[in-house]
Amino acid sequence: MTQHAIELFDASLPPVDRGEVLRYLRARESGEVDALIEDCLAECEGALTGAGVCYCRAELRFENGFAVIFGQTIESHDLARALAGCREVLLLGATVGVGMDRLIAKYSRLCPSRALCLDAIGDERIEALCDAFCAQMQQKTGSTLGMRFSPGYGDLPLSYQRELFAILDCPRKIGLTLGESLLMSPSKSVTALVGIS
Repeated sequence: MTQHAIELFDASLPPVDRGEVLRYLRARESGEVDALIEDCLAECEGALTGAGVCYCRAELRFENGFAVIFGQTIESHDLARALAGCREVLLLGATVGVGMDRLIAKYSRLCPSRALCLDAIGDERIEALCDAFCAQMQQKTGSTLGMRFSPGYGDLPLSYQRELFAILDCPRKIGLTLGESLLMSPSKSVTALVGIS
C-alpha cells in the first residue's frame, strides 16, 4: 500500500444543535422534552472528552467507471458517482469517544427515556464533529468538498470499513476499533470518504 500521512483534526465540538437532537429523538419541542435534553447535555459534557478525527488525503483516479484510491479499485457505482469530478479524496475516521456509550448503557437499564435522549445527543455530536471537520478542510484546501460517503451506503459494502481502518490506523490514532461484525466501538463514530474538487 502507498505510504500516506495520517493527520489528526483538532476535535473541538461546536455548540449543540437542539433542533437536531429533537430530530434524532423524533420528538416535538415541549417543556418536558427540553428539560430532559438540558439535563442530559449537562451530564454528558464530561463524556465527550475522547472526541477525535484522523484523516488522510489521497489522489483519486477512475478506471472502468470505478474510483481508484491508493492503487485499489473500489467497485461501487454509487461511490464513483459521489466522487465524480473530484481530483482527490479525504478518508476519515471520527468518534466522540467511549464516554457516550457508557452513559447510554448505564441509562438503558435505569431510565430508557434518558438513554434514548443521550443516544440522540451522541448522534448529533458525531454529525457536528464531522461537519466541523469538513468545514475546516474546505477552508484549508480552498476547494469544494462533496458529501460524506460511508461504507454501507448504496452499493459500497460495509466490509470496506476494514480498508479504511487499515489505511487510517484508527485504533492507535483515535481509539476507534472495528469488531468482527464490522460494528465500530465507540458506537458514535463515523468512517467516510469525501471528494475534493
